[in-house]
Amino acid sequence: MDLLARREHSRAELREKLAAREYAAAEIDAALDRLTGEGLADDDRFVTAYVSSRIRRGYGPIRIRAELVERRVASDLVASALAGIDDWEARARDVRRRRFGEAAPTDYVERAKQSRFLEYRGFTAAQIRASFA
Repeated sequence: MDLLARREHSRAELREKLAAREYAAAEIDAALDRLTGEGLADDDRFVTAYVSSRIRRGYGPIRIRAELVERRVASDLVASALAGIDDWEARARDVRRRRFGEAAPTDYVERAKQSRFLEYRGFTAAQIRASFA
């Protein structure tokens, strides 16, 4: 309960944290089943909260997907959460403008710098190109 009081966790994250505290596997599974049954631990809710948090921080779909896969969330949950988000190009444009200002880059060096930044943030090449328009 202490772990869930701070933030949402995926089932796999909870399993890892409980195993690190040296609980038996049977106890962990029973506790996770009970928490899921009571609606206290829900991977759908975790994915929704995580995606919205990362979008607010300016991250793109590639990076968000990779982070969720790293947390061993089911790929169908990740795909459905990211499919519900519209207009990634506008989000990439907003991130670029917040970081570098309103003006589009005028030379190749500056454009490359901004492109690398957006790529690091997890936007696709098409989304990056659209952000300069």
